[in-house]
Order: sequence, then C-alpha cells, then structure tokens
Amino acid sequence: MTADRPLLTCRALRKAFPGVVALDAVDFDVCTGQVVALVGENGAGKTTLVKLLSGVHRLDSGAMTYAGQPFAPPGPAEAMDAGIAMVHQETNLLLNMSVADNIFLGRQPLRAGLVDYQALRRATRQQLERVGLADLDPDALVGRLAVAARQKVEIAKALALDARLLILDEPTAALPEDDAEILFRLIDDLKTQGVAFVYITHRLGEVRRVADRVVVLRDGRRVAEFDDPTVDVDEFVRVMVGREVTQVYPEPPEPAADEVLHVAGLTRAGAFEDISFTVRAGEVLGIAGLVGAGRTEVVRALAGADSVDAGEVRVDGRLLRLRSPEDALRAGIVLVPEDRKEQGLVLDLSLRDNVALPSLRKLAVRGVVRLKRVTELVRDVAGQLDLRGRPEQPARTLSGGNQQKAVIAKWLPREPRVVIFDEPTRGIDVGAKQAIYALIQRLASRGVAVVVISSELPEVLGLAHRVLVLAKGRLTGELARSEATEEAVMQRAVSV
Repeated sequence: MTADRPLLTCRALRKAFPGVVALDAVDFDVCTGQVVALVGENGAGKTTLVKLLSGVHRLDSGAMTYAGQPFAPPGPAEAMDAGIAMVHQETNLLLNMSVADNIFLGRQPLRAGLVDYQALRRATRQQLERVGLADLDPDALVGRLAVAARQKVEIAKALALDARLLILDEPTAALPEDDAEILFRLIDDLKTQGVAFVYITHRLGEVRRVADRVVVLRDGRRVAEFDDPTVDVDEFVRVMVGREVTQVYPEPPEPAADEVLHVAGLTRAGAFEDISFTVRAGEVLGIAGLVGAGRTEVVRALAGADSVDAGEVRVDGRLLRLRSPEDALRAGIVLVPEDRKEQGLVLDLSLRDNVALPSLRKLAVRGVVRLKRVTELVRDVAGQLDLRGRPEQPARTLSGGNQQKAVIAKWLPREPRVVIFDEPTRGIDVGAKQAIYALIQRLASRGVAVVVISSELPEVLGLAHRVLVLAKGRLTGELARSEATEEAVMQRAVSV
C-alpha cells in the first residue's frame, strides 16, 4: 500500500557535463511508502539523476524538495543526514570488518570513551531484524557473507541512519532468483514502514513485481511514466529505445564441422572435476548452472587465469600449456570476465588506451606506438559495437553498457579463435544487449568458437546451439538447442 503524500519532488532538473547534457528538464516524484522504478538505456540519465539526489552532483538548474523542505545537498554526507541513502550494485562495505562495525561505522556507541560492544551488538540486531537477518551474528565478518546477505547488511546500514528514501542500483544483478524474491519481500515489508524506494534496473520483468510506478528516461529526458507497472515488457522496451525491438536473440548461424576448442578431463581440486566438451567453428556453446556450480572457475582455467590439476585443452588440434593468460592469448583464447570494472578495464585509463592495450605490438612501428594507428583501430571497433564515448574519456566515466562494450572491443583486433563471455550483459540496458548479441552472432559467422555463461537462463537458451549444465563442479548434462528448456536445464542444475 502506498501513500500519496510526496516525500521527494524534482522539477525541471538539468545537469550538463562537457559535451553532453545528461539531464534536461526532468520532473520526478516519490511518495512515502512507494517504489518508483527508474528505467532507461545506459546513458539515459538514470545515474546522473540519483547522483543529484544523493549529493554526488550539484544541480545546474531546477529545484528539489524533500520532506516538504527545499533540498540541495552539497555532498553525500548531507544527503544521508537528510535521510536519503544509496545502495550500490557493488556494495560499499568493508569486507575485513564485522557486520556491526559496518552498520555503525563512525557511530559506534561509546562508554567511558570506548566502544560499548554490548550496546553495539544490541543495536545491530535491531537493524538486522528489520531486514530479515535476525539470525546473523553481529560479529561475523562481512567478507564471509553471501552476496545477498551483504546487500541486506547494506540496507540495514542505511536504515540505521534513519533513511526514509533508499536508492537501489541494480540490486538483483548478482543475485540468483530465490535471493531476488527475498529482496522483493523485504522491500514490500519496508514499504509498510513508510520507507520509499527509487529502484534502478535493466531487468524489466522484475519491474512488474516490485514497482508501484515506472519512470522512463531517454537521452536525458523523461519520456514516459506508467502508473500501472503491469504494462507489457515490450512497451517498456519500445519507449526506452524509441523504436521497436522485434527480435531479442538473433538466430545463431549453422556451425561448421571443424573442432576449434577441445577440453578433456579438466579438473581443479575444490572447484570442478572431469569437465569435457568441444566447441566447433561458428558454434555458440552455453554453460548454465546455479551460483557456485563452477562455471566461472572452468572458463578462468581455459583463459589461463587459474591453474588446473588435470586435463587437457586443445585449440585447432594443438595441445596447450596454459600457465598464464598470456599463454591463452597466444593460443587465441580470450575471456570477457564477469566483473568488467575489476577484471576487464583499467578504469583510470582512457577508452582509447583500454581498447589499444592488447594490440600495442601491432600498433607500433619500430617500437613506437603510432597514435594514428591507435585512433583508426579504436574507431573501427567502436563502430562494430556502437561503442559511445570520447576516445580520451576515462573508462570509469563510461556507462555500464559502454564499459562492457569496451571490454569486448579490446579483444577484437586480436582476431581470437575462442571467445568466452562470462555474464556478458549483466547490468546493461536492452539496446546494449542487442549490440552484444549481434556481435556474438557475427563472431560465430566468422568461424569463431563462442562460449557464453549467463545467470539469465533465457539468454543462454536464446543464444546457444548447445547448453552444458554444471552442478557443484561436475558436468550433469548436455542439451541440444531443440531440447534445451528452462525446466530441462534446472532439473540437471540441481541433480547433484
């Protein structure tokens, strides 16, 4: 049940950065006890809007009120003091500290000038009860918690600051379906306590589950608002991208008979055991399984990032000795990792430098890298992926979708024989997903062997010729495209 009393009002918000207007005349309201979903493609202005609300950016023009008072926080601390807190996709918790110390960091109760740990634990338990973690030990190290539990601790931390408006940024991006539903029930409960939410997501199906109202941004403008979140997902997509998106998954081309990747008996103690499969030229192989099944561990071994205890890997019939990622690269294997920020990009380098890094030898003349060659290379791969951003722009300032495209773009000049995508569309919008799906199809049509891991099962089923299923580090099934259904995959994913 939602209230109709406005908690936050925004009128004609405008924010510009050099060369781009990020927000233009945007109106935005949130009522007490209401969930407002904020959707749009990457670069639509969602992040800029919530950074204005949370005090990271300052308005160029326009006005905001919060709890009936003019609102213009000069920084994040002032926004949090007012009762607005942001829960990021990657939680901002200190992993080597306890749950209690994270929730009350800098505000621990004192007695005689020292931390009163008894009072701290008592206060922590009160906040944990609010988020459904009554059984969690306040002294537990955050680094040992599952992702879903960390996210709840982050919400408890915000509630301990008396937050009345929570901004959730892609909260289910790293959660399995069951944990996502637990989060939704928590949101339902907190709404009854008067807490309001701004909910940012690219998973349009869950908007129908969690939102009371939906606001759509495109190119920095508010282009639509839905008071009925049960609107068909296709309508959300049409408004977001300004055009019809008729085919989500392109039909994969017919693979050749030639075997490109051959894996036999691959084993890493404690991670996976006796994994064997092949991938033909032009084939897209999907790998499915629940969180912890060993999917990422297997492909990290194929990319030379982790060692193995047994087994063999061949590319085009040649036996490989994978002692490092460089060995894999020389053999023609590249990995687009699941964490683009930590493993895929050098965030403080420019877009141009990130794309050029793997190809510096190719771009050099007598040991000197030629800027003209770099510029031409970046322009070429950016065009293939519709990668948007100034070449000199720091990678950390790119939208999530363009960061992911940059990770992929840097490998294209290497002309790999095997491309492995681990969660290729996590946290990116519909338009960016379409560009990546089209690239996967193009790679396959050129005879590249493609491997795709995704926690979104429809994505695996829609892209792949065949699907391997892992459970607890073991291969439990192989399904042809014609027989690969969600039910068939899940039966094998829980069979061990």
